[in-house]
Amino acid sequence: MNAEIISVGTELLLGNILNSNAQFLAQQFAELGIPHYFQTVVGDNPDRLKQAIRIASDRANLIVFTGGLGPTPDDLTTETIADFFSTPLIEKAEVVEDIAAKFAQRGRKMTDNNHKQALIPEGAEILYNAIGSAPGMIWQPRSDLTILTFPGVPTEMKYMWHEVAVPYLRQQGWGKEIIVSRTLRFWGISESALAEKVGTFFDSQNPTVAPYANYGEVKLRISAKSSSEPAAQDLIAPVEQQLREIAGIDYYGADEDSLASVVGELLKGHRSTLSVAESCTGGGLGQMLTRVSGSSEYFWGGIISYDNSVKENLLGVDPTAIATQGAVSAIVAEQMAMGVRSRLNTTWGISITGVAGPGGGTEEKPVGLVYIGLANAEGAVSQRYRFGDRGRDWVRQVSACSALDRLRRKLLSNA
Repeated sequence: MNAEIISVGTELLLGNILNSNAQFLAQQFAELGIPHYFQTVVGDNPDRLKQAIRIASDRANLIVFTGGLGPTPDDLTTETIADFFSTPLIEKAEVVEDIAAKFAQRGRKMTDNNHKQALIPEGAEILYNAIGSAPGMIWQPRSDLTILTFPGVPTEMKYMWHEVAVPYLRQQGWGKEIIVSRTLRFWGISESALAEKVGTFFDSQNPTVAPYANYGEVKLRISAKSSSEPAAQDLIAPVEQQLREIAGIDYYGADEDSLASVVGELLKGHRSTLSVAESCTGGGLGQMLTRVSGSSEYFWGGIISYDNSVKENLLGVDPTAIATQGAVSAIVAEQMAMGVRSRLNTTWGISITGVAGPGGGTEEKPVGLVYIGLANAEGAVSQRYRFGDRGRDWVRQVSACSALDRLRRKLLSNA
């Protein structure tokens, strides 16, 4: 028994709209313990949609459609499904009345094309939409196949899923087991290096362990299937403990943790405060820190010293150091960190200076070269990084995260 998602809409294929519905449904399948192996995105074309239905109906017992339920000519989902299974469409009077009432509440009159939304395959049940005009349907065209359709509007789809679809699926015997996942987060180690350390866990079947990486961060997702959440957590716990022990300090948190939130907790534990001086990241580090609720307890503020004159006048960087070593250098990073710490009177000061690109790099100082400074009462140190020419956003994001990781490791070593 497994499910498949078919998302309908040319706007999805063109990339005009992010397919958040598929992400939501995939997460919901996991919570219900419904196996889910395939997703399909298809444009507003009946022939191609029929091809998608043909493939999905051969390999899935539950097909969930989103999109294509509106009143316009390109909304073809319902009629295409009915045509595929050679079933006539029946207009549901109660749907017409519901749509007309909703229009009247808004001071508008229902138009003729809205009658299209009341057409449902013969034998199908209405999947009621309490907040929008487009209802979905629940249909079993075969004894081994259930079809659910939802409008593409995310708020409507989510409401209908929780209020109607989930109770129906549970009643039909779906969701007897649940899948629980926990994501472990790592920084300062590559995906390949971590995989080499923990590769033996990838063969495990329950729980499963899978790696993935994004913007310099590596994650291990542990997923367990069981009859209840506590039972699944019991399967996850020993595997998580082993993975954390193997990774050591490269492990920094789990699930919704971020480097900024973890550093914030460490700063609070040390009763310490932080200020930042940023050049190439342009305030990105400060944004990460202030995204954490309660960060005012330990984060005092920052100085965006994009121009050298700001480095000199506000942070006290020696003009000679800039002239001889360049703004992207160890000595400038250290002086920036000391300067912001002194000006804002904090326990710690972090600085970032680098070449984010595109362009602007030289053979000596290429795009992706970044120096991160860290200062406290004992003085300042810096670290040189080569993040490569992988795009401006990449360099800025990884620089800010690496700065937080430097402080995290230092705070842990001082514990």
